[in-house]
Amino acid sequence: MTKLTVNNEAVEYLLDPATPLLWALRDASNLTGAKYGCGTGACGACTVDVDGRAVRSCQVTIAEVEGSFVTTIEGLSRDRADPVQLAMLDGNVVQCGFCIPGMVMAASALIKARRDPSEADIRRAITNLCRCGIYPRLVEAIQKAARVARGDETIDAGTRPGIDPAEAARAVPALSPR
Repeated sequence: MTKLTVNNEAVEYLLDPATPLLWALRDASNLTGAKYGCGTGACGACTVDVDGRAVRSCQVTIAEVEGSFVTTIEGLSRDRADPVQLAMLDGNVVQCGFCIPGMVMAASALIKARRDPSEADIRRAITNLCRCGIYPRLVEAIQKAARVARGDETIDAGTRPGIDPAEAARAVPALSPR
């Protein structure tokens, strides 16, 4: 049994200790924000925060992170009010969205470590792949998120697009056959 704290809740996984963290999160905890992209750690779609560091969850086992504090995109901010999330929405960064949870988590860890990251810091820290090519807007959004996190700037959250998290798990009625 492997014990972790996931999104501020104690979790005990009854899985093989060699299970990749990604699969424990997705399959056992139903936290599907971290995506399986490549399985080699190259793409970053599976990035989560482990004890304040951006970690490719497909590349670490639950045994390797036992006793750690893990934050996934679901635990970052239930109402999407995290500075990185707000800045990405404000900067119209998101396109297809597949890579976004990993990028948000990597950017959040960066801002925790460096309150005023330079463009070079961002490019070094955010090595996640995005097939849509959002990188120029991403750098601007992360710099803005850092300013918001420091209190130097605000973002009018307004109405945020997407599904209300409380509604996301609601059952969808079955379609009747024709």
